[in-house]
Amino acid sequence: MKYKLVVMLCALSFSLSAQNETLAQPAQTQQQEVSEDNSHSTIKKKRKKRGKLEDRSENKTGWNFGILPFGSYDNDLSLQLGVLSDIYYYGDGKIYPNYYHCIYLEASYYLRQSGIFTFNYNSNYLIPDHGFKLDLSYLPDAMSDFFGYNGYQSVLHSYDDGWLVNNEAEKHTRLFYKYKRNILRFMTDIDGEISGHWRWTAGIGLYWFNVGDVNLNFLNKFRKKGKEYPAVDGLVDKYMKWGLLDSRLSHGGVHPYLRGGIVYDSRDQVANPTRGIHADVFFTYNAAFGELAPWNNLIINYNFRHYLTIVPKYLSFAYRIGGQNVVAGNQPFYASSILNVLYQQRTMYEALGGGSSVRGMLRNRVIGKGFLFANIELRAILWRFDIGRQHFYLGLTPFFDFGMLTQPYQISPDMIVQNPETGTTSTLERRVADTGDNIDDYFNFDANIYRPHLSAGLGLKLAMNENFIISADWAVPIYKEDNYSRWDNFYINVGYLF
Repeated sequence: MKYKLVVMLCALSFSLSAQNETLAQPAQTQQQEVSEDNSHSTIKKKRKKRGKLEDRSENKTGWNFGILPFGSYDNDLSLQLGVLSDIYYYGDGKIYPNYYHCIYLEASYYLRQSGIFTFNYNSNYLIPDHGFKLDLSYLPDAMSDFFGYNGYQSVLHSYDDGWLVNNEAEKHTRLFYKYKRNILRFMTDIDGEISGHWRWTAGIGLYWFNVGDVNLNFLNKFRKKGKEYPAVDGLVDKYMKWGLLDSRLSHGGVHPYLRGGIVYDSRDQVANPTRGIHADVFFTYNAAFGELAPWNNLIINYNFRHYLTIVPKYLSFAYRIGGQNVVAGNQPFYASSILNVLYQQRTMYEALGGGSSVRGMLRNRVIGKGFLFANIELRAILWRFDIGRQHFYLGLTPFFDFGMLTQPYQISPDMIVQNPETGTTSTLERRVADTGDNIDDYFNFDANIYRPHLSAGLGLKLAMNENFIISADWAVPIYKEDNYSRWDNFYINVGYLF
């Protein structure tokens, strides 16, 4: 079983203001029957009596920084150490809790060659009357996940059935579902007003994928003698030998993209909306060149988010429905799990499964050409408090997640595949047998691939100044086919999921 221990080392926060912070005026005041001479004294007493309440509605001004050093441990990836920071500029505070400029920085690294190094900038004021977003990230991943195509159609093995153990004689390894996928990513988007809450959006970017086998020589340096990972095929290797993956994709490649769409946004704020709608539809054209030219593709994404206030400032209801489909062309397998988003609020969005789509499912458990997902959250703020001049709240968020494949890859026992070594063709069933494998160990062709994937869980939120939000979610999958570990699915991120 995979165990993960997450330890928050410390949290530091401070603010720098270009000018004095000012109290927000109450929305309504009671009439007082006092003379003109003592009215000022009465107001002072009233404010003193309600001081704590008004402190919490105090507008922030100038620059505000939130810094969080953190550490975690994963028995496959080893120790992770890092630091993340959200930097906000509120200016004169007139638009608080919204902001003029936001910068997100993260640098973290697992000792076994996985990490996150990202710079993200977001502003609706850098370019007058336009939103602007920029992201530059390097995301090395020594053990990215690949569980096969079409979710339920791909058999999920576990530790219990003896597959995810190191056994060279049986050609089994704990790394069976792993491969190397390092990503260098550049993204920039701009949007402008059409009318009212409607906006247009356009963007360009680039993904540079470096793909290959897991580096066993490096990983085995950290293993005890007799516990080393054996050099046997993983699932990606088998898919390539069976002709389900093209060998031209074995090393990755460069994929620039163009993006455009429309957005409707009536939210009251960005970080934790409590009322309004945010909806978008956009197309992304991903280019490929040279021997990867057959993997040009056009993808459509569509999302609807709705936020409803139940108790002002303390309780709201939020839900999101979204989807992604390949309109034309083909996706390389190493990019097919990436969920396109207009606003890179988190470092990486992958679907279906994992902390950015259906929590509680294994990351990338469902890979297909198209899918739907939904998230339902009840967002409660349990406690608002101040430390110095900083405003904090502690929140609790029970949630329910849903995912469903809508556009599968066409795979069947009698489909024709090509032997990558000889160029000859045969059925998939024959090709699997030729490599010494049993097709029933890998595919369940009787499975209903359109059956929903479900999970439920609970989130804990700690927020500073409404925008810097540390989110810890715990989730449980409803069906055992979605995760071989039912109870230890924890996710630490910055911000709400949507």
